Amino acid sequence: MRFEFFIGRRYLRTRTRQAFISLVNALSVAAVALGVMTLMVVIAVMTGTEYDITQRILGVQPHILLLRHGSPMTDYRSEAQRIRSMDGIASVTPFAYSQIMLRTAKGISGAMIKGIPPESLGDVMTGPTRVTAALSPQGGPVPIPAIIPGKALAEELGIKTGDTVDLITAGGVASLVSHVPSMRRFQVTGVFDSGFHDYDKAFAYITLQDAQSILKIGDSATGLDIRLRDIFNSGPITEAINTQLAFPYWARDWRRSNHNLFASLKLQKAVMFIIFSLIVLVAGFCIASALIMTVTEKTRDIAILKAMGATRRSIGLIFVFKGLVIGLIGIAIGLSSGTIICTLLRHYRFIELPEDIYYFSTLPVRIEPMDVTVIGVSALAVCLAATLYPALRASRLNPVDGIRQ
Repeated sequence: MRFEFFIGRRYLRTRTRQAFISLVNALSVAAVALGVMTLMVVIAVMTGTEYDITQRILGVQPHILLLRHGSPMTDYRSEAQRIRSMDGIASVTPFAYSQIMLRTAKGISGAMIKGIPPESLGDVMTGPTRVTAALSPQGGPVPIPAIIPGKALAEELGIKTGDTVDLITAGGVASLVSHVPSMRRFQVTGVFDSGFHDYDKAFAYITLQDAQSILKIGDSATGLDIRLRDIFNSGPITEAINTQLAFPYWARDWRRSNHNLFASLKLQKAVMFIIFSLIVLVAGFCIASALIMTVTEKTRDIAILKAMGATRRSIGLIFVFKGLVIGLIGIAIGLSSGTIICTLLRHYRFIELPEDIYYFSTLPVRIEPMDVTVIGVSALAVCLAATLYPALRASRLNPVDGIRQ
C-alpha cells in the first residue's frame, strides 16, 4: 500500500481527544448520504411519472396517427395493407371518430365516439388500459349495437353494463323549421379504464360499421391507428410513411402529438435534479470543513512528512483520498437507502393521490441505471471538488513553520 493511502486511512480514525473531528467526518458522511438518497428518490419519482404517463398515453393513443387532408380515407384498406408490409409495424387499425351527445334517464353529456373494427379492440387498447367488454351487438329480435364508454363517463351518466344510452349526432334530418338531430340507441357492453380521468370522461368506443352509418361517410375511415413493435422507433417510421404515401396523407407520431407534455416533464426532471443537487453541494462544504480542520490539527505531522522527503503531490493525495473515502461511503449509503425507499414506494401505497387531478393514484417510481450512474458520478465529482482546497493548503505548508508550531 502506498504511504499516502495508509496515512489517509489512519486520518479517518482519530483519537479520543480529536473526537470532534470524528463527529464532523460522520456528519459529512451523513450529509452526502442524505443528499444522494433524496436526489435518487426524487429522480426515480420523476422518471416513473414520465414512464407511467407514456404507457397510459400509448394505451389509448396510436403510436402513429395517419390522416388524409381535407376528407375521410376512402381507400383505407389498401393504404393499411401497404403500411402493414413495412418493417416494425405491429398492427394497423382503421377508425372513425366524431363528437356526439350521450343521453340517459339520469343525464346527458357530450363525448367523442371512436369507431373501430370489433376484432381490433385489443390492438387499440393496450398497456395499463383495462377493458371489461367486447364490441359485439346484443341478441334479441333486433340486435342493439354495442358501446363501451370510459369509466368516468359511465359514472357521470349513471350507467353500467347492460344499460342503454341514446347516441345523438348533428347529422340528422333538415325540416322547414329546424335541423332535427339523429338519434340511435346503444347498449353498454362494458367500460374501459385508461387511467386518464379526462380521457375516460370524454371517449366511448363503437364498431367502425356503426360509426360509418351514424356519420354517413359510407365505406370510409377518418384515419389509421398504427401500432409499432418498438415505440421509440416511431420517428424514422413516421418519416418513411410520409415519404411513401405523400400528400394528401400525413402521419404524426406520439412524441409529436404530446410534445408539450413530455418537454414539460423533462424540464421538471432537470430542475428537480439541480435543486436537490444543492443538498449534495452542502455536503461537499461539510467535507471541505472536515478536511480543513484535519489539516489544521495535523500541521506538525505534515511538516515532519515534508521534512522526510514527501512531495507536495503526496501530501495533497492524502487529503484527497480521505475526502473521497468519506464521499464514497456517503454515496454508497445514499444509493442503498434510496433504493430501499423506492422499493417500498413501489410496493406499498404510503401516499394516495386524487385520480381526477393526477394521472395516477399513487407515486410512480422507476429506477433507471443511467439515472443512478449520473447521480453517483455527480455526487463523487462534488466530493472530489471539495477536497481540492484543503489538499492544496496542506501541500503548500512550509515544513519549518509547521515544526516551529
